[in-house]
Amino acid sequence: MTGIFLCLVAFAITVYMAVKGLQFINLDMLTTSPTPAVDQSETGGFLDPMIGTLILTVLGTAIAAPAGVGIAVWLTEYGRPAWLARMVEAGTEMIVGAPSIALAIFGLLIFQTSLMAPFSFTAEGGAVFGRSFFAAGAIMSLVALPFVVGGTREALNSIPKHLREASYALGKDKASTIRRVLIPAARPGIATGTTLGMAQIVGETAVVVVLLGASLQLAPEGAIPALDVLRGTGSTLTSYVYVNSPAGEGNAPDKAYAAAFVLLMIAITLNLLVNLFGRKGPSR
Repeated sequence: MTGIFLCLVAFAITVYMAVKGLQFINLDMLTTSPTPAVDQSETGGFLDPMIGTLILTVLGTAIAAPAGVGIAVWLTEYGRPAWLARMVEAGTEMIVGAPSIALAIFGLLIFQTSLMAPFSFTAEGGAVFGRSFFAAGAIMSLVALPFVVGGTREALNSIPKHLREASYALGKDKASTIRRVLIPAARPGIATGTTLGMAQIVGETAVVVVLLGASLQLAPEGAIPALDVLRGTGSTLTSYVYVNSPAGEGNAPDKAYAAAFVLLMIAITLNLLVNLFGRKGPSR
């Protein structure tokens, strides 16, 4: 009964957002940048927040995926020294339960230091603000990391022992067995964990507000193409929805509904990918 109720709630939310979103969304919203103004209802679309969402998701996933797979392989296949393995495992579990705002403040403390100035927005006087796509992406990778680690460990643990033994019998060492046998067999689990981590990044707001500035438009910093965008500030769809919702200051609920609909479609797509990868068992 509880499961049916939750399904009905999810269905109701999806239908409501679809009706509201399709009612207000148009091509101009998807192809024009927002313009800073007191009343957002008559200025631009949300192209920059969409680009910001893409950049932040790619950056966070690019950090979390290899790190998560490496941690999972070490915990599952080595786990030595035992005390360090226990600490790493406990730390990973703590990140899952840590408030995202606490992670954001932690990231701000790190990226406000002069050592991190090359990766952060810096004022003319040399003050380091600690805000940039680099800073937000690094903390977003922590948000996604536990899901990558969990998905990879589950996949590795489900691989039959005889595959490892067969590889050792053929003269392969442990490193070669991990690289050529275990990692390929665990790809569905790795993909599932990575996709779940991406979904967490897409839906995160606190980190965006604290470490990205939540400015409506992308604000590049520096003179090097591409790198200047990563050093600058911006926003994502989540922060755009908040600013333009009745709770924000943008006074554009129509645009908030449209952006929320796009965000919901992204989340649904990622969930469909999770289900697709989840149905594929590890290779035998």
